[in-house]
Amino acid sequence: MNPLIAPSILASDFANLQQEVEMLNQSEADFIHVDIMDGVFVPNISFGIPVTESIHKHAKKPLDVHLMIVHPENYLEAFRNAGAEILSVHIEACPHLHRTLQAIKQLGAKAGVAVNPHTSISMLSEIIEEVDLVCIMSVNPGFGGQKFIENTYSKVSRLKDLILSKGSKTLIEVDGGVNLDNTPRLLDAGADILVAGSFVFNSPDPTQLISRMKESV
Repeated sequence: MNPLIAPSILASDFANLQQEVEMLNQSEADFIHVDIMDGVFVPNISFGIPVTESIHKHAKKPLDVHLMIVHPENYLEAFRNAGAEILSVHIEACPHLHRTLQAIKQLGAKAGVAVNPHTSISMLSEIIEEVDLVCIMSVNPGFGGQKFIENTYSKVSRLKDLILSKGSKTLIEVDGGVNLDNTPRLLDAGADILVAGSFVFNSPDPTQLISRMKESV
């Protein structure tokens, strides 16, 4: 099965954002990954609700919105209204994770949980059946272009085992340092969705590169 590809718009040319979104529309990308950073939960600030709305206005692919923010529960409705079809919150930022996932689903969006590199997969054992997507961070969140963390393969494998043991239909997304070299091994470990930012947008031909990633089986 071909992987689902979610290019991260964070790595695009913001001065030509509409053009970048239209390029993704014409590509084989499955989602547009939108990284929201608040400068508190992660040491960087990206963009917020108005830019997400602008992306959505031109996008023909579903928006996969990754909330790297504190108190994400306060912004779920706003980002859903801005066009998010998937809303992922960090387990480290949600003391009442089950309630937050329920709130996302009540808004009609898919509910995702993002997991930082240091966070154990075992933290998901009581909640995995409520989760549509788990986003495994394969770099420390906050900045693009970082080196891929090798332990990610094992983490994906352990998460796949957990999903199968619970009979869940949760998809596994990997975000950070993804490229053509590590894609086959990530898929072998059980990944379903691959997020790629700098690797796609810094390419001479992003559309062709996305197609090559789709064929990495």
